[in-house]
Amino acid sequence: MEWWKKAVIYQIYPKSFMDSDGDGFGDLNGITSKLDYLEELGIDAIWLCPVYLSPQVDNGYDISDYLQIDPMFGTMEDMDLLISEAKKRNIRIIMDLVLNHTSDHHPWFRQAIQSPDSEFHDFYVFRDGNPGSPPNDMRACFGGSAWTYVPSLKQYYFHQFAEQQPDLNWDNIEVRKQLYEIINFWISKGVGGFRFDVIDQIAKEPDLEITANGPLLHAYTREMNQNTFGGRNMITVGETWSADIQSAREFSDPRGKEFSMVFQFEHIQLDQQKGKEKWDLAPLFLSDLKDVINKWQTGLYNHGWNSLFWNNHDLPRIVSRWGNDQEYREVSAKMLATLLYGLQGTPYIYQGEELGMTNIKLPISEYKDLETLNLYHDRIAKGYSEAEVMQSIYARSRDNARTPMQWSDSSNAGFSKGNPWLKINPNYREINAEHELSDPNSVFHYYQKLIKLRRQYDIFTEGKFHLLLENHPQIFAYERTCKTERLLVICNFSNKPAEFPNNLLGDSPELLISNLPFTRSTHLEPYQSFMVLNHLPK
Repeated sequence: MEWWKKAVIYQIYPKSFMDSDGDGFGDLNGITSKLDYLEELGIDAIWLCPVYLSPQVDNGYDISDYLQIDPMFGTMEDMDLLISEAKKRNIRIIMDLVLNHTSDHHPWFRQAIQSPDSEFHDFYVFRDGNPGSPPNDMRACFGGSAWTYVPSLKQYYFHQFAEQQPDLNWDNIEVRKQLYEIINFWISKGVGGFRFDVIDQIAKEPDLEITANGPLLHAYTREMNQNTFGGRNMITVGETWSADIQSAREFSDPRGKEFSMVFQFEHIQLDQQKGKEKWDLAPLFLSDLKDVINKWQTGLYNHGWNSLFWNNHDLPRIVSRWGNDQEYREVSAKMLATLLYGLQGTPYIYQGEELGMTNIKLPISEYKDLETLNLYHDRIAKGYSEAEVMQSIYARSRDNARTPMQWSDSSNAGFSKGNPWLKINPNYREINAEHELSDPNSVFHYYQKLIKLRRQYDIFTEGKFHLLLENHPQIFAYERTCKTERLLVICNFSNKPAEFPNNLLGDSPELLISNLPFTRSTHLEPYQSFMVLNHLPK
C-alpha cells in the first residue's frame, strides 16, 4: 500500500506559522523550531505553501523564481535544514508548485514582453488587439478583465488571476520542459511530493473561453508524471476546483499515472447561493453535505483516492463556518474531525485547525488579502451596503485562515517578537497550543487520537462507505465495512439534542473515540459524535 493512504498531512502557511527572527513574518527556521510539536501531533508530511522568490502580490502564489527561497522566509540552506530535520522525525515535505502562471517579475515574462520575437514570448498567452478592446470578455478570478494590454507589443496577455500573474502557455513544449526541470530540482532536494496549484487550468483555451479541463489537460499531467515524479512513491495532489467524479478518477486512478489524488471543492461550495460567487452566502443544508460526501466516497471507491479536508489557506475556519465557535467550540470542532477522519482518503489538517482556531472580524483597513480588498471595492461601487459586504468578508475572507498561529497566551500569541504582518485573533489567550497540549481533553489531543486510530485500523483505509439515516435533519451517520469489521460514525451536526435508532450500534460496540462521555444511549447532546467498531461474524 502507498504510504500516503495511511498518512495525515499538515498544511503550513509559512507567513503565519512561526517567526524566528522577529520581523513579523513566519519563516522556514520558525517551522523547523516547531517540528517536535508536529511530531507529537502525529502527522506524516507537511504541505508547505509557496516559499519561493515572489513579489507577494498573491502571497507567494506569484512566483518570480522557482529555484530560490524568498528572503522573507530564509535561505536555501534553511530549506535544506527543514527537509533534513523533518526527515529525522519521519515527516516529509510537500512543496506547493504554481505551474499555471508566474509572477510578472519572472525573467521569462520580463523577456517575453520585450519583443514578439523573444524566445520567451511564446512562454505566455498573447493575442493581438487594440487598447480598450480585449480579445474577449473573459473575467479574471480576482476581478476585472482576464486580459492586460502591453502598448509596446500592441498585444494583450492572458491571466486567470491578478494581472501580475500572467498565464503560462502549456502548448509550448519548451515551457513544459522547463517546468519539469523545476520539479526535478526539488525532487533532488529530497522532498516527499507536490501540491499543484489550480492544475486543472493549465490546458486553457482562452479563444474558446475555456479555462478549466481543457482537452489536453490529462495528456499534460500524464506527461508531467512520466518526466518527473512518476514511480518515485511520492505524494502528489492537484488543486482542481472544476473536478467531477469522472475527472477525479482520471487524475487519481493509479493506472492513469497522473496524481495520487486531487482536491475537489464540491462540499465546500454548498453554503453559497447557486450559480453565485462565494461571497453570496446561503445556509448549509445537512442533506446536501450528505449527498456530496456519499457521492465522492462511493464514486472513487476502488477507482481513485479522496483528499479529506475542511480548511485550507483559502477557506474560512471550519469551526466558525459549520460548527459553533462560541459555547460549543471544542465539542463541535471534535465532531467535525470525527466526521472527516472516518472517511476513506488522506486527511489534511490546516494549521490551527487542531487547536480549534476561529475566524476573525477586522475593519476593512486591516485586511491584507488581495481578493478580499478587490471584492470590497467592487461591491461598494455596485451599491451593496457596507454591512452586507462586511458580513460576506467576515464569513469568507481568506485572511480568516491566515491570522498567525496561536502558540501561547504570551505577547503576539508566541508567534513573533516583532509586529505581526496580520493581526492576531484576540481569542489567543484562551485558544493556543500551550493550553491545548496541557489539557488531555483538548481538540489537539482529539486530533492526535484520530491520527493514531487511522494508522492502527485498516478499515479506515479499505472499508466501503455506506450512508445511514439519509433523511435525518440533524445526524450525519455512516458505516464503513471491511471483511469482518464494521466502523460506525455518528455525528450530531447541530446545536440541539438528537436521537438515533438503537439498532445502529450493533452487538458489543467497541468505542474508538467520542467527544463526550459515551453511554450507549441513543440520545445525542448538541454536536456529540463518536466512532465504534463492531466485529462481524466470519
